[in-house]
This record gives sequence, structure tokens and C-alpha cells, in this order.
Amino acid sequence: MTVSVAIISDTHGHLDPRIIDIIRECDYAIHAGDICGENVLAAMQPKSAMVIAVAGNNEPRCMVDFPLPTSSELELPGGKICIEHGHEHGHHTPCHDSLRAQHPDARMIVYGHTHKMVQDKSALPWVVNPGAAGLTRNHGGPSCLVLTANDQVWDVREIRFAD
Repeated sequence: MTVSVAIISDTHGHLDPRIIDIIRECDYAIHAGDICGENVLAAMQPKSAMVIAVAGNNEPRCMVDFPLPTSSELELPGGKICIEHGHEHGHHTPCHDSLRAQHPDARMIVYGHTHKMVQDKSALPWVVNPGAAGLTRNHGGPSCLVLTANDQVWDVREIRFAD
């Protein structure tokens, strides 16, 4: 069985409509924090309706009545994804070694916070950041990752739209 997962972060209250379309094509959706609006979570409608979201460092100010966990997990064919915002592993550039030490049993770790797309596959678990899926500091346009996974092969595709 092969599944697909849309991976986003750092929407800051606005989710680009083109990324909404990508999420609808996937089986699952992950938001790695700094959501800043229940409207963003409501717009995330993957095929299974399963959305995994974690709190970012801005959530206490903008989603006071909607508490989120600081980390979460998603079991998939072939392994587990661990999700957190990443700001507790280094403010400007979260330390990938620290993230790996925190989640040693994961196949992939998803974090946000920096608004910069990253795929670090230099060691296991992989450490990825989808960049910013909204308007705030999106470094040239809103972006996301799409993971396609089965028992043997995981493939991560980068998607960036023009501003």
C-alpha cells in the first residue's frame, strides 16, 4: 500500500489556495506549527480527513482557545514520522542532531519555524522542513513537501509556487 502526505508549516493565518489543492490530493496532511488560525486547519482536507498539527512558538498568542500538542507522530507503511515546530532545538537554525536525538525511532522528522525548505537525508532519521505555506517570509513563494510512502520506498517531493 502506498500513501501520500502533504507536509506544510508556518502559515501564520493564511494557507495558499494552491497548497489547499495539493492537500486535497493526499491521503494525510501535516502542519508543523505557527498555524495562527483555525481557518487554516479547517481548509486542510486530505482524502482521509486526518490532519496532524502541532503548536508553533506563535500559537500561544493566536490560538489561545485551541490548544495543540507540541509534538505528534504519524505511523505510515515503512516507518514513523515525528512532527514538532523545531524552535526548541535552536532559534534561528534548529540543530538536526538534536532533533534526531529527540526522535531516534522515526524514519523522518518534520519541523518548521525557519520558513526555509530543507531536506537533510545525510543520516537517519531524515530531517525535513517544508518552508512556509503562507504569505509570511516564504522566501520566493509558498511551499510544501509531499511524501509518498510504502513499506520499502519513501520519496519526498518539493513544491514551491511563485508569489
